[in-house]
Amino acid sequence: FFTMPETSIVCIFVHGKMSIMSQRLIIENIEPSAINVLLKLEQYLDTVSVSKTNQYLIKIRASQINGCTYCIDMHSRHALEFGEMPERIDLISNWRNNTNSFSEEEQLLLAVTEEITLINEKGLSDDLYRKTELFFGQKQTVQIVMVVITINAWNRLVVSFKSAPTH
Repeated sequence: FFTMPETSIVCIFVHGKMSIMSQRLIIENIEPSAINVLLKLEQYLDTVSVSKTNQYLIKIRASQINGCTYCIDMHSRHALEFGEMPERIDLISNWRNNTNSFSEEEQLLLAVTEEITLINEKGLSDDLYRKTELFFGQKQTVQIVMVVITINAWNRLVVSFKSAPTH
């Protein structure tokens, strides 16, 4: 990424695409308690039985759908640090055409992520909910939904305030 001199415009490249963002404000400087609410959700996610690898898949896919380059970049880097393969990260957005690259469990997680993230289309369908609950059980299904809800909240915050990666 690079910053254009004498402006608040930042250009970033994620998966070969350039995005231009300008930061509107730094929310934690204006309303720190708002960020603290989301950080508490993250603390909760540290206690759930959904693996970090699966949480990263969820976070990357929701961020792709929401167009949140900041979160795509951050969670892709974290997934790589956690041992995820770069090839699989590159395939997440097209996972339905690459099912051999993702387990049944991961495919369910990605499908749930898409339906919840695109809630205005139909929401989490009864069929997918039943499959998820059968596969994961009630408690882990709730935890998966909470991972999706949390990343969607972060995405909306970051996109609204046009935040950009700072590495």
